[in-house]
Amino acid sequence: MVSLVSNETFFTLVKKGNKSSFFAMVGNGILAIAKGAAFLISGSGAMFASAMHSLADAVNQGFVFIGSVLSEKKPTEKFPTGFGRVINLFCMIAVIVVSVMAYETVREGFHLLKHPAEVKGIWINVSVLLLNILIDGTILFKVMKEISQEARVESRGAGIVTGAFMHVKRAAPPTRLVFYEDLVAVSGALLALIAVLVSYFTTFQLLDGIVTIMIGFLMVGVAFRVGYDNMVGLIGVAAPKEVEDRIASAIFEHEAVIDIFKMRITQEGRYYHVESYLELKKGLPLSEADDIKFAIQDQLIADPDIADVTLGIIEDNGIQEWRGTDISEIP
Repeated sequence: MVSLVSNETFFTLVKKGNKSSFFAMVGNGILAIAKGAAFLISGSGAMFASAMHSLADAVNQGFVFIGSVLSEKKPTEKFPTGFGRVINLFCMIAVIVVSVMAYETVREGFHLLKHPAEVKGIWINVSVLLLNILIDGTILFKVMKEISQEARVESRGAGIVTGAFMHVKRAAPPTRLVFYEDLVAVSGALLALIAVLVSYFTTFQLLDGIVTIMIGFLMVGVAFRVGYDNMVGLIGVAAPKEVEDRIASAIFEHEAVIDIFKMRITQEGRYYHVESYLELKKGLPLSEADDIKFAIQDQLIADPDIADVTLGIIEDNGIQEWRGTDISEIP
């Protein structure tokens, strides 16, 4: 059972907050100020788009960090299932911010197509964008490692990058948001760097506006992806197959468990709620069956990703119901 008595303090919750979103908030706040100053000096539309993107990211990740802190609150009598879905709500607020910033960016891009701006202060722009690539690239790599940790997969070297793309759906909502946003941030900075250099050294001034529009649409893509993921999270979504198999394997470690009659695992934020009926071998006294049930319950609830576990027990009916895991492969 989950205790409804909370001894949490504000600083305890802050420590549990999503670290990726916090560092991304700080890094993008610094970049937004630097890019805004560079835009005022140079007049580069691509720099304006990149500044808007960094500002949107900083605001978003601030919201997401606050949401991740609040979602760590333990269940109370009034909210017995906990606050896991709070992070999804804050991520949806972040999506609105990204959408507004994306609109402004695309509008500025079309303005620059009609009225190209002369780019000045080339080395200021280049320096700021290189700083952008360095900071966001570092944050992106850190988030990729966190995805591997949250998905519980071993990744090293180049495998960290490929593993992040393969397992991002199993990461916590704030980690996913930072991953998508910083992926676009690095891509946008590279595009902006190309646009600044081409606009300064050639007569092809339209590229500035084109890249600005492209960055705006990349932001739209982030808003759609993150919005969809968190809309599903707010409704309540089934756990990934890998998580279901891992929990089933843990249950089958107990010799008395013959079968899983039924199991439902729902995800709220980064936490899972497990409900299941287990079939135990025939002839067990009720007291022993209860002991087995509570032992399995304690084992599952010890998993840091599982918020609560509700188990029922029934006698084996001789029919193999569970097909989610190959039982022969379970040690």
